[in-house]
Amino acid sequence: MAKAIRFYEVGGPEVLRYEEVEVGDPGVGQVRIRHEAVGLNFADTYFRNGTYPIPLPAGMGVEAAGVVVAVGEGVTNVAEGDRVTYTGFINTLGAYSSERLVPAEPLIKLPDAISCETAAAMTMRGLTASYLMRRIYPFKKGDTILLHAAAGGVGLIVSQWAKQLGLTVIGAVSTDEKAEIAYANGCDYTINYSHEDVANRVRELTDGVGVNVVFDSVGKNTFMSSLDSLKRRGLMVCLGTASGTIPPFDPQTLAMKGSLFMTRPALADYIADPVEKAALTRELFEQVSSGKINIEINQRYGLEEAVKAHRDLESRKLTGSSVFVI
Repeated sequence: MAKAIRFYEVGGPEVLRYEEVEVGDPGVGQVRIRHEAVGLNFADTYFRNGTYPIPLPAGMGVEAAGVVVAVGEGVTNVAEGDRVTYTGFINTLGAYSSERLVPAEPLIKLPDAISCETAAAMTMRGLTASYLMRRIYPFKKGDTILLHAAAGGVGLIVSQWAKQLGLTVIGAVSTDEKAEIAYANGCDYTINYSHEDVANRVRELTDGVGVNVVFDSVGKNTFMSSLDSLKRRGLMVCLGTASGTIPPFDPQTLAMKGSLFMTRPALADYIADPVEKAALTRELFEQVSSGKINIEINQRYGLEEAVKAHRDLESRKLTGSSVFVI
């Protein structure tokens, strides 16, 4: 019997259940995959707590890597024995499992240089970083960014990638320990928002000008300070809402603060086109395989530790990437 995490009601981490499940044979367009590692992402909590409503009961998690053990009719993009990774949304929900059926379409073959653990730690975060660095803004050498959660999984990849593009990176963190991690991964400056005013410090570091782009995955608690950190006609990128949903605001605020731009991107819309997804994947795999970007896996859990993993995740004490090792 395979093992899986399922939940029958929305709520806190305690609603997650570790169960035995039947997997069965793959149907048309499906594969059976044996996981070696599963990604832990903050977005997982949105399914669990009802922010992303889904029919219940349901599985948990949208990212994992492993080996294809059986293929269904019509599957041509992967074969039995292939090492693969995947990320997605509703179509891949249920990744917290030792073995499962999954649609073949989102699967990505892994190069030999990338392990399943690394893949599970970076597929969602890495593809997010890839579109942030290569699609969302026409960065040029000398531009400056403010990066919230700079010691997190996405943050560490973005900061390393940004340095290759010649950007100045200001990382916002919550502890001195996280500041050290951010510095080690490419941040030129850090701001500890536990005791520093982010917007004021950004203005000091940029001679009063502000930054070209803010990447804000925190949401409610940092939204206004992020806007106040932007230069005239700068771009606010709302990546997530770790501190809560951003409250409604008057768009006139954007004009009053310097004719600002704002976007709330989703990875799904940057990998929906197979050609663009392949391009972003190639860029990411090249960066990691060549050693230009290092993927830090700082927390490893057993699948049966899902409740603890979610509590740790929501405490915001984690750094880098986290995975379940099967």
